[in-house]
Amino acid sequence: MRPALGPKFRRRAGARPDEILDAALAVFTDKGFEVARVEDIAAAAKLSKGAVYLYFDSKEELLRGLIEREIAPIASRLAALANAGTADPKAAVRLIISTATQLLDNPRIFATPRLVLSVAPRFKEIAAFYRRRVVDEAIGAISVLHRAGVAGGVFRDIDSEAVARMIMGPLFIQAMRKHVLGAEETASPERRIDAHIDILFEGLVVR
Repeated sequence: MRPALGPKFRRRAGARPDEILDAALAVFTDKGFEVARVEDIAAAAKLSKGAVYLYFDSKEELLRGLIEREIAPIASRLAALANAGTADPKAAVRLIISTATQLLDNPRIFATPRLVLSVAPRFKEIAAFYRRRVVDEAIGAISVLHRAGVAGGVFRDIDSEAVARMIMGPLFIQAMRKHVLGAEETASPERRIDAHIDILFEGLVVR
């Protein structure tokens, strides 16, 4: 079940919370989460500081709002693909890898995970929130998909959570390599998708 947002996030409908979150993402990315001030975000959103506080109690709540808006829907989308794919688990894994690769290539999409990584050692609650809303949802659904493949005789009967991590881990590392470390891309997304699937399904050992 998707957890409810805080009461101040729900206080008013309309576009203003999204405008504030857009400003927060820009300011956090430019200045860093810990250096950024609510005043900076208010100025970027062309609002007063008090107006920001009508919707978000703190910078931490702003970052949770970004996780909910930017990243949690992606985890839910991947989980939905996994849940809908139990009749053909192999095709579902291919679709999950392809979808996640295309999404994580987008620097805007990876901006929020990058922020979370930068503050996780000092803001444990933010890290735990991200883990629950994003990582655990995706890993859990892919684990269930693997079990369906085992039951159908498609996949080997090995640790399902480890399989889910093997599916998602390389995608996250590639995104970090590109968006955090600034590595130059040497292969197209399509080539990376094919290689990921081939290694996952066929392994590295010559038989």
